[in-house]
Amino acid sequence: MSEHSLNHRASSCSHNHDHDHDHAHGGNKAAVLYFAGLAAFLAALFVSSDLWSAVLFILTLVLSGYHIIIEGFSDTYQQTRAKRKFTPNVHILMTLAAIGAVVIGEYRESALLILIFAGAHFLEEYAEKKSNKEITSLLKLNPTTARRIKSDGEVETVEVSELRIGDRLSILNGDQIPTDGVVLSGTSSVDQSSITGESMPIEKREGDELFGSTINGVGTMTMEVTKDSADTVISKIIQLVSQTQNNVSRTAAFIKRLEPVYVKVVLLLTPLFFLLGYYVLQWGAYGSLYRTMVFLIATSPCALAATDIPATLSSISNLAKRGVLFKGGSYLSNLADLKAVAFDKTGTLTTGKPVVTDTFFADEVPVAEQEAFIRLIVSMESKSNHPLAQAILIRYEDVKPLDLEVENVIGVGLLAESDGAVYKIGKPTSYVTISDSIQQQTIRYEEEGKTVVYFGTDDRVLALLAIQDVPKETSLEAIRYLKDQGIHTMMITGDAKRTGEAIGRNLGIDEVRGNVMPDEKASIINELKKTYPVTAMVGDGVNDAPALVAADVGIAMGEGTDIAIDVADAVLMKNDLTKFSYTLQVAKKLRRLVVQNIVVALAVVLFLVIANITGNMNMTGAVIIHEGSTLAVILNGLRMLKKV
Repeated sequence: MSEHSLNHRASSCSHNHDHDHDHAHGGNKAAVLYFAGLAAFLAALFVSSDLWSAVLFILTLVLSGYHIIIEGFSDTYQQTRAKRKFTPNVHILMTLAAIGAVVIGEYRESALLILIFAGAHFLEEYAEKKSNKEITSLLKLNPTTARRIKSDGEVETVEVSELRIGDRLSILNGDQIPTDGVVLSGTSSVDQSSITGESMPIEKREGDELFGSTINGVGTMTMEVTKDSADTVISKIIQLVSQTQNNVSRTAAFIKRLEPVYVKVVLLLTPLFFLLGYYVLQWGAYGSLYRTMVFLIATSPCALAATDIPATLSSISNLAKRGVLFKGGSYLSNLADLKAVAFDKTGTLTTGKPVVTDTFFADEVPVAEQEAFIRLIVSMESKSNHPLAQAILIRYEDVKPLDLEVENVIGVGLLAESDGAVYKIGKPTSYVTISDSIQQQTIRYEEEGKTVVYFGTDDRVLALLAIQDVPKETSLEAIRYLKDQGIHTMMITGDAKRTGEAIGRNLGIDEVRGNVMPDEKASIINELKKTYPVTAMVGDGVNDAPALVAADVGIAMGEGTDIAIDVADAVLMKNDLTKFSYTLQVAKKLRRLVVQNIVVALAVVLFLVIANITGNMNMTGAVIIHEGSTLAVILNGLRMLKKV
């Protein structure tokens, strides 16, 4: 994908992006001709001869208006031929107005019209490029070379495209990490802001994941390539960017469809306007033709056409800078109307990793013995690779384990002998004798959606550990925002309903669906859409993919599976749901701003038409106000680049 393909432009008066003229969106040739025309205009002001001043003014029209005139007629011809019906380009209105001014002898007015219009056109292009800055800069993030370690230990510099899964790479201090992989050795801090939006560097050590295009700090590392260069996170980001350019909001799509129809209507009304002025309002031939030219300027839909796309691209740039990527403006626009959002539980609302939340000892266990029992638990779990064992070891990472022989008995749990006694760690169902205090705590923790593990001997339970995949603080904050906005929230989980409901209560979720099979998630989303017309789904796993597709807006967590990211409409590069609530704020502000722009654009057209009919508007004033409104609309859209 070339950089040109990303340089999508919602030109204020040229909205057919298929053309490719010499001006190349305000390129060098058009700029040189514009200033040559400007020089001719200034020279004409000091020429005493009427003939030579007229020649110089017409020269200004041709030189400064070169790209406007060519684009107006050429695009009209090409689009009419391609679609086999008259499809005018909006520039043709200004071109006809300038030619009309020449016909009635208003050479200076014609030249000034083109100078102001073309000059504003360049300024609009410059302003719009700023809205694409964050998106197009992604191309520069893509690494090109890597230091590959050969089998004999020597290091060679190769193109990133030559890397294969399993290759070992040397990462020196300050290097741009060339591709996705894992750390084999070494430690360092890595700036991942280009991928996740996280401003603080992240410490990396053996076994940690690395993203291509991120920047290594002062340490050195050896890494192993885990993905093909086309499948890296940065490659997927660029693919998303490419899709973004071709996917516009419903408002922008409607305006784009409306433009040729609008221009046709104006072209049909133009001779009627002249006839009205000449025969009914008695303006005379010159006055009628002059005001007809002003009518063409006033009704040109430049500002209206720029009401949405620059603002939407600015919003997408704003979000990209903060680690939220959209595949198109239509999906961001949809979020402004969001009525309900469904969340996957594990890894989306919760950390995705079980943690020990509570340790409770039986009443008869003296405090002095509790530390020894904790050490026994850690010693036994250190010989297990069960996820719950890892949670226990992390909780008591400072406890040094004993060297014990541990047996894993299926259906029972872990067994170990210490000081002549046999100890067991297992499910509550593996014990027969349970004290009242242990039983009461078990009921309490299980009602909270926690998994309970018992520790004891054959005849009694000495302690229990409550383990849970805990909600993230960011999830709590995001759900609170959604409730404030009156948006219905739902959790969809494959866990037991009681577990899901416990997490849901902690987070303030409106509705919980538990024991859901992967193929049922999409059906639930379709059911939800019947009550809530615009529904979003947020998830991270393969089993979430059908639901992400079914939702009006599917949002994948960036640390989730590639499949979820591929099918989603947007990606939160950092697993932080406050990014989602921020995205909703951006979407709502974008909607308000686009409405403001449309009101301003239509109001200016109405004002100019009325002022023209009443005789209070000349050609120069119409161009200045018309182009001023277009610039105002675009600059208003660029406000979306700022943090909301």
